[in-house]
Amino acid sequence: MYGAIEAGGTKFVCGIGTHPDDLETVLIRTTTPDRTVREAIGFFRDSGAAIQAVGIGSFGPVDLHRGSATYGRITSTPKPGWQNYDIAGTVAREMQAPVGFDTDVNAAILGETRWGAAAGLTDSLYLTVGTGIGGGAIVNGSVLHGLIHPEMGHIRIPHDYAEDPFPGCCPFHGDCLEGLASGPAIEARWGTAPEQLPNDHKAWDLEARYIAFGLVSWICTLSPKRIILGGGVMSRAFLLTKIRENLVELLGGYIKAREINEDPDNYVVAASLGGRAGVIGSLILAEEAFYRSQSPFAQ
Repeated sequence: MYGAIEAGGTKFVCGIGTHPDDLETVLIRTTTPDRTVREAIGFFRDSGAAIQAVGIGSFGPVDLHRGSATYGRITSTPKPGWQNYDIAGTVAREMQAPVGFDTDVNAAILGETRWGAAAGLTDSLYLTVGTGIGGGAIVNGSVLHGLIHPEMGHIRIPHDYAEDPFPGCCPFHGDCLEGLASGPAIEARWGTAPEQLPNDHKAWDLEARYIAFGLVSWICTLSPKRIILGGGVMSRAFLLTKIRENLVELLGGYIKAREINEDPDNYVVAASLGGRAGVIGSLILAEEAFYRSQSPFAQ
């Protein structure tokens, strides 16, 4: 039995189980680090389950390098109070169990690859569009990490100030993708939360264009075999259609792939695990941590 935590900027989704079918979850509002993690630990302890390991998929940036002095910490996040918080170390000490640690979007792509929309694929990409924007990728069957980990929400995209004078809301970059297209950016620009905007509002055409700009960059660099979109902003089904249309237009026929040009509906898809992708993927992080702890050759 494994514990799973999808640590988000507005809520933690905590689960206990081994598989999506037996996973029991609870939502915890993200407040201060100590209070939020204490509630998560309480959920695990109160369950009475013999939890063998815990997986954490966390908002970031985070330090994923084992051996680093700040491994397991949330680092330069703009979320007040969470900078340099040792989330993985705290959970490991409190639970007295191995902990698997990665970004929330890397956890989500792991879940979608084993049990969801990317099953059977060696190369895929998951993007969440919500309170923030983040992405994770599977390349040649492995999660892409690299220097730190992908920060797809902070790429720079074309910004036409005549069409969209909004300066962006990212505290680091202003008008990066997250600063222009996240849920808070939509609300700051239009004065209304995304879920309250009507379907015919011009916000959605702009949103689709910005997301498509991001997808073009990742298609040209990572060449994923499928792109999966999740997060609260993507709850409008028609937005997927608008994104696909913009994507094909922006690529201009340069990428000669049938999947994009002839069947975009099956190339850019909604997360089949829905809002549970992150916590389900965190089960896999826990599983990996457990087996790593059993191996005399584990690093």
